[in-house]
Amino acid sequence: MAAKSKSQWDFGGELFPVGETRRVFSVTEITGTVRRLLEQQIGSVWITGEVSNLRAQSSGHLYFSLKDAGAQISCVCFRDDARGSRQLIADGRKVVLQGDVTVYEARGQYQLIVRSVEVEGVGALQLAFEKLKQRLAAEGLFAPERKRPIPPLVHRLGLVTSPTGAALRDVLHVIERRHPGLEIILAPCRVQGAGAAEEIAGAIRMLNELSAGGRDGGKRKVGTVRLDAILITRGGGSLEDLWAFNEEVVARAVFDSVIPVVSAVGHEIDFTISDFVADLRAATPSAAAELLTEGMMRRREWVAEIATHLFTLARECVESGREQWEQLAARLLRVHPRRMLNERWQRLDDLQTSLVRGTRSELRRQQVAVTNVTQRLVRLKPSRSITAQRQALHELTRRLRDGARQSLANPRQRWQVADTRLRLLAPEQVLARGFSISRDAETGEVLRDAKRIRAGQKIRTTLRHGEFTSQVLD
Repeated sequence: MAAKSKSQWDFGGELFPVGETRRVFSVTEITGTVRRLLEQQIGSVWITGEVSNLRAQSSGHLYFSLKDAGAQISCVCFRDDARGSRQLIADGRKVVLQGDVTVYEARGQYQLIVRSVEVEGVGALQLAFEKLKQRLAAEGLFAPERKRPIPPLVHRLGLVTSPTGAALRDVLHVIERRHPGLEIILAPCRVQGAGAAEEIAGAIRMLNELSAGGRDGGKRKVGTVRLDAILITRGGGSLEDLWAFNEEVVARAVFDSVIPVVSAVGHEIDFTISDFVADLRAATPSAAAELLTEGMMRRREWVAEIATHLFTLARECVESGREQWEQLAARLLRVHPRRMLNERWQRLDDLQTSLVRGTRSELRRQQVAVTNVTQRLVRLKPSRSITAQRQALHELTRRLRDGARQSLANPRQRWQVADTRLRLLAPEQVLARGFSISRDAETGEVLRDAKRIRAGQKIRTTLRHGEFTSQVLD
């Protein structure tokens, strides 16, 4: 037996086996899956590298690449992230970034969302700073509800700083210019180096003891030095120089202080643990002095403006009295009996005018209605209606008569035509024209085909006048 030929479309099995199923992802689904895997498996990381292709948008967001010798990664620092350190991002600078690895799904590109920036080499101190900050925050040392307001008018200030530092000169210069009468109690201490943190904490505790040292049975003794606020400050420097204010002992001393504490350490971009624990943080020592003397400056301005203010108040009082008098006079004028009587007369005149106008309007309306009814009656006069109906009746009678006459004429004409056609088709008329009709003499069947006639058959022939019988010979 010959083998059965196969087509090129004859498969040995199924294109997709029954046991095999496939899942087809959309681009959005697979990109979202990759993003979730990166965020779950990698999440927040520290990465070091060199900044390149830095692009600052008008929205405040920073876009750049972080690269090394073998690869690069796209990075984005949003406007509200890394506020204290985003200025460290510059092209060509080697930095250590902390952030979250994720995927920007619109371009299918993985990137790092930057949360913190360090210049390469200070990562250990920064890490220690972050750990201490998180631990103290968890204990509630930074809680906003525990922070106390600084008195609006500070008369006596405790100052914790180095007696030879520039911060002390800046604070004294601002206070001398803005509030010369402010009394300052200086608690000198070192502000950097080994043991500086313990001296700062000791100075804070000493000022608190000095302010509360005169208590006897809950009552303050005569001669007690009462402090309104404490300012701890120093000038700018590196992270290592400011580290004494990041020590836990200083944070605990600030937290335990009964007197409100203002922290002004470093420059505006510098943040220390003492800034977070203090009741108020100032960007610089000079800014702290301005904040502490703000109440006195406002009072000086108020005193300087008091004459103008009093004159303004007096003028406003006179104006207010004049307005009240004018209002009372206007009210008296409105309720005067003569004015009320005049208003009633005017109201009466208005009502009379309205009544006359309404009466005339109603009269005109009634006249128009009577005219319309009269015109309708004239149009609907019975004699006119009868004449019109009579004419219509005559017309209908004529049309009925003509219709009946036409109906009788049409059948008669059709009958005459049919009769004429019938007469023309009658056998007598055919015979009259010289034709004859031959029938079988026995059966009477009309003979129409000679092939059906046989020899010896008798035939009866009908003429116009009479019949005769014959016999077929051939």
